Amino acid sequence: MTDELAGQSALVTGGGSGIGLACAEALLADGASVVLAGRNVDRLSEAAAGLRSVHPDGSVEVIGCDVTDEQQIEAACALAGESGTFSIVVANAGFGSASPFHLQSLEEWNSVVGTNLTGAFLTMKCAVPHLVANGGGSIVAISSIAAIETHRFMTPYTVSKAGLEMLVKQVADELGPSGVRANAVRPGLVPTDATEGMMGIPAIVDDYLAQMPLGRAGTTDD
Repeated sequence: MTDELAGQSALVTGGGSGIGLACAEALLADGASVVLAGRNVDRLSEAAAGLRSVHPDGSVEVIGCDVTDEQQIEAACALAGESGTFSIVVANAGFGSASPFHLQSLEEWNSVVGTNLTGAFLTMKCAVPHLVANGGGSIVAISSIAAIETHRFMTPYTVSKAGLEMLVKQVADELGPSGVRANAVRPGLVPTDATEGMMGIPAIVDDYLAQMPLGRAGTTDD
């Protein structure tokens, strides 16, 4: 562990697994207190126990949170505010679905866009007053290469990630004078619970790898 982020606290949505959990571990290793937020409290608790076993001196809290519920995300931000100087947000909660565009149900559309885009909006909206009051901070949204490249049969996901990146630009533009930075990261193919189905289809994996200079899938450590 380092003390680079000592005294600061971070909120990580979708922090129970995959990229979110890896982000939480990296923040914890640099001395930040971490709040893991997500819908599955059992998964969050298991993830927190794993983090504490690696970083016994670190501070890890968990809170059940549906990012589409403003009151729940406000509670998550409040907990992060109690855990240290709340200055870091990782807006990671999200998921995708797969079906032809014209067969997408409105329910499926609303669910994906609601979590990936509206959920990120609420996360940033509720976190910003804390960050500004603390002198500024950093918001990092986990986007996707699907924000700029079509992914056949994944329309709600691609549209939500494209919207997420404009949301990040808006937040960076409006909140920069208050010391709040906002950025997005576009992972490619990374083996996680969310991509398990894709990783199980060799033709899809081979197509990704053929377009990746490293010739391998990403990792959560990346």
